[in-house]
Amino acid sequence: MKRIALTFCVALTPMLVSLTMFAEKIPDEYRTGGFAIGCQAYTFNRFTVIEAIEKTAETGAKVIEFFPGQKLSSDQPEVKWDHNASDEVVEKVKAQLAKYHLKAVNYGVVGIPKDEAQARKIFEFARKLGLYGVTTESVDAIDTIEKLVREYDVRVGFHDHPKRERDPSYKMWDPNYILSVVKDRDHRIGSCADTGHWVRSGLKPVECLRILKGRIISSHLKDLDAFGKPDAHDLPYGTGVSDVPAILNELKRQHFEGNISVEYEYKWENSVPDVAQCIGFVRGYEAAKK
Repeated sequence: MKRIALTFCVALTPMLVSLTMFAEKIPDEYRTGGFAIGCQAYTFNRFTVIEAIEKTAETGAKVIEFFPGQKLSSDQPEVKWDHNASDEVVEKVKAQLAKYHLKAVNYGVVGIPKDEAQARKIFEFARKLGLYGVTTESVDAIDTIEKLVREYDVRVGFHDHPKRERDPSYKMWDPNYILSVVKDRDHRIGSCADTGHWVRSGLKPVECLRILKGRIISSHLKDLDAFGKPDAHDLPYGTGVSDVPAILNELKRQHFEGNISVEYEYKWENSVPDVAQCIGFVRGYEAAKK
């Protein structure tokens, strides 16, 4: 019996090591107001990755979500930051994150191929950075995604852009469609809830979150200046029509553990003050609850 038990333990050890290596939860030290809120680097897409990290720190955020294709740095503008990055480039970015005490938590929106070998590059990139999740709209690759989610323990959230009147085949804007895609899949596959795009589509974010209860992996949280308008633009949290307090309440009610990204697509050259106001709003959320 001892020999059988020893054999079992030896066989189990690689599995436990693998889970320890890949399982990434966002530590409390990187949370603000009870949420892991930071910046989607796309907010600073007029700048380099190195600059985006610095600007994210300036806002008071503690986490960052990267997107593919951003220029790496002013001294290497020809180098693009994505899942094909060399180990040297990855280490340069990790050093900048450490300098500003930031944690990378997500990556997207990125196309995930059906081809497993190509898709694996994205999940390996996530492992190198210790990411909580990846954001995509690649519904056609769902089988490949599910296999790699189980292997790497990296979550995947399906992102929504606004409803397209001239393209009825685009269904990602509808939370019911997202739910139909993910409901029978691994629990680590769900929604990247872009609340601004829901508002642009004429949907109330809290209702959408309730539809997707238990499947919210991450969020691009936005407050907009108008409801149901495709060209509505971002405002600091609490000053628009999106009802950010109700959104935060609903996420809290659902015991949401993922990351929230401020993806501020306005005042591109000087958005830090507005983004800092958004971070401050969430920081005050927890204080107001006490």
